[in-house]
Amino acid sequence: MEAVRLIVATRHALAQAREVRDIVVEAWQAQALAEAIGSHLALHGPFEARAAALGLSEAGARASGALRQTALRSGVLRAAQLAEVRDPWAVLTDLGELLGEVGIALVGVAGACEEDAVYWQCIEAIDAADETSDRIGGLLRRLALRTRGGAA
Repeated sequence: MEAVRLIVATRHALAQAREVRDIVVEAWQAQALAEAIGSHLALHGPFEARAAALGLSEAGARASGALRQTALRSGVLRAAQLAEVRDPWAVLTDLGELLGEVGIALVGVAGACEEDAVYWQCIEAIDAADETSDRIGGLLRRLALRTRGGAA
């Protein structure tokens, strides 16, 4: 499946999530998607952006690993369906927006939860989404430099 479609599906699922567990599952799905997109671009993307894409993949892997404990019972991993990234710029922009939405949803959960363990898990997930977003920003800068022919 194309990356934009997976991002749209995850965005929709996040918007529909009402329970804490469901929001955490969608945060995990978004991070797993960042890992998969980063891996795909590290293998198939522009040469100049491959190292940055690998960094995105690693950040997504760390974050999805931390969230995986809560989300294991969620079933299907959308990121496993990734087959292509047609427009890296659009995909990375959409993924960055999705991670922003994930962060906002997790802030809401953290502010409303009464369990310390869930609160701290949300805080860690917010930090992870922020780190992954930073990696996306770096990758977008690399792509912009490539488009402009390497001029800064």
